[in-house]
Order: sequence, then C-alpha cells, then structure tokens
Amino acid sequence: MGQEEIRRHNVGTLLRHVHLGGSVSRTVLTERMRLNRSTIMALIAELAGAGLVREELPPGTGRAGRPSLVVRPESGRVYVLAFDVAVDRLVAARVALGGGVVERREAVRPRAGADLDRVVEVLARFGRQLYRTAPRDSVCVGVGASYCGMIRPGDGMVRFGPDMGWVDQAFGAELGRRLGIGLPVSVGNEAHLGALAEQRRGAGTGLRNLIYLHGDVGVGGGIIVGGKLLDGDSGYGCELGHMVVNPYDGRACGCGSHGCLEAEVGERALLDAAGRPAESFGRDAVRAVVDDADRGDPVAQAALEHIGDWLGIGVANLCNLFNPGMVIFGGTLREMYPGAAAQVRARIAANVLPVARERVRLRVSALGDDATLVGAAELGFSDLLADPLGVLARTAS
Repeated sequence: MGQEEIRRHNVGTLLRHVHLGGSVSRTVLTERMRLNRSTIMALIAELAGAGLVREELPPGTGRAGRPSLVVRPESGRVYVLAFDVAVDRLVAARVALGGGVVERREAVRPRAGADLDRVVEVLARFGRQLYRTAPRDSVCVGVGASYCGMIRPGDGMVRFGPDMGWVDQAFGAELGRRLGIGLPVSVGNEAHLGALAEQRRGAGTGLRNLIYLHGDVGVGGGIIVGGKLLDGDSGYGCELGHMVVNPYDGRACGCGSHGCLEAEVGERALLDAAGRPAESFGRDAVRAVVDDADRGDPVAQAALEHIGDWLGIGVANLCNLFNPGMVIFGGTLREMYPGAAAQVRARIAANVLPVARERVRLRVSALGDDATLVGAAELGFSDLLADPLGVLARTAS
C-alpha cells in the first residue's frame, strides 16, 4: 500500500470513528488507530478543512489540567438520502453525517403484487423533496436503500422478493434514474442492513459476532462474523427465514418450500394460531395479538408460545452453527419476542451445545422500526467513509 493509499485509509478510518461515535477525543482516536498524536492532529486538520469535522472542548472542562479536544461530525455539511422498502410501508429520510435523521417522509405500501413503478414513484418524489429542502451549502454524498428481498450486489436488482412477487426488478437503477440527482443508488437486503445497523449503532454495538432476525410478513436474517457481514458467494447469503425447521408437516412457504422458519413463525402463522380471520393482516394485526396476550388472553398467549417454540428451534440451530455473542430480534419479531421468550430460551437450553450457549445474549432491536433505514443510511455513507476527501470533491463539484 502506497503512502497516498495509507493516508486515504487513515482519513476514512478517523471519520468513521467520529461518524459512529459522535464525539471522540484526540486521545481516544490515538489509542484506537494506533497512530502518533501528530499524525492524528494532521488527519483531523484535513477533515476539518473539508468541513467534515470540528474540534471543541469537552463539556465540564473547569477542572485543572489541559483537556483533550473532542472531535465531532459536522452534521450540517454532508448527508445521504436513505430509503426503506418494507412490505407495508415506504420510508425516505435525509440522514446527516453522524447518523441523525434530519427529515423523513413515509407512505403506506398496499400489498398489490409487483409494484415497482409505484414504489419508485413514491420514493423518488420523497427523495427530491428531501434534496430540495436540504440547506443550500450542504452536499448529498450518497444514496442507500433497503429492500425486503434478495438483492444482486452491484446494481440493486431485486432478484427475488416472494412476499410481493418481485422477480428481477431493476429497483436500484430505476430509483436512481427517477431521483435524478446524479448519484447511484446502493441497495441492500433489509435484514443484512439491519444487522449492520444494530452492530454499529444498536443493541450489538461493538460485537464481532451476532445474528439479527427481522420479522415482517416473513423472516429475514443477517449474520455478522468477525465484524463483517456474511454475504455468501453471490451475495444472497443469510436467508435465515428459509432454513427448514419443520420438513414433514410444515406450513407452505412463499418460496415454494414447506416448513421454513418464516412459514412457522411469520405473520400468517401467528395470526392463524391466534384464530384471526384471513382478512386480518399487517403489523397492526400482529400487535393486536401481542396486546391481547399482554392482557391475559389465553388464545393469544398460546399462539405466541407456539410461535416461540419454532423460533427457538431456529435460534438453537443458528447458535450451534455460528456461536454468536448475541441474537437480536427486530421488525415484528421485536414485538412478538417478549411473549415467546420462555420457549426460545427453553429450546436453547435443550438443544444448544453448552459451550455455545453459555455466553449468548438474546435482545430486541435497540433501533426499533428504524433499524433497516439506519442500515440503508450507512450503506449510503460507505463511499464517503472509504475516501472522504475524494468523494466530497466529486460530489461538491
């Protein structure tokens, strides 16, 4: 690696620490990056000169001694546009450096089959509004989108989205064209991005090995191994919802198989177990079952326990395979998990190897419904964090 590449890497690494940490002292940066103090000061000066960070005294500096200045992101200088496409909703947001959501738009997404044109129309309109309302001296440095399906790396093609019938839909290219701001749209699978978001900013902050399970109509998954997302040979890895847990008399799955995890613990499985009618669906219907269980309804409680047993089987398999430090439940699973926790823990106790279960923690998403949106924003920032000065020069010109 040449000197210029080393410098670019160090500048990006320092900005990443500030972007994720929000406020980091020179001393901490020196320790984390294992560089000398003068090099750290030079890197900070470069980023401050570009308007990406600022230095200031930490709060409560009245004590004796010379405090180390803290470095903060200049959140008003650069931002990304982030989009989240779930089965029932569409979200767009302007997200500042440092991760703060500055402004957002949201719309209901009807369950109407392959709806590429409508999805792109709504998101592009939201994105243009957010772009126009940004401060005049700010710069959009990236666009990231989360989609509830299998995404081809590189071009944002949705190869397969079983819940809405999307097959080979050019989502990323179409959204970029209709958005019309001269930036490509980076697209990722919602659960993959949710896993990254929770590992960087949520319940799993700092952990190098975790599993994120995301409930919507079905179940998606993201696995972090050694600090990196497990993506598979073609980018379609971690389809945890299609792990077969009940092969002999399992429920039919939208993928064409039977007994997949998402078929046994997804939205329809819960509503059927709770005796809800076929016309009952969506997040509100799931919440109604959870609320009824909280109020002591025995049918709703039994439904969550039934779902929890199958969920526990899936989690037990994942713990034996990957030995995660944490399993995080997001999306609708975040709401369902408390009523199913006893069954999940019982399956872990009965079916996970003792050495693999002794340290694993079970948590609900700390980012809530915004986990996948936060992941999309981080995807949008990825180029800037790899080459801050180069990206800023290109996008600001």
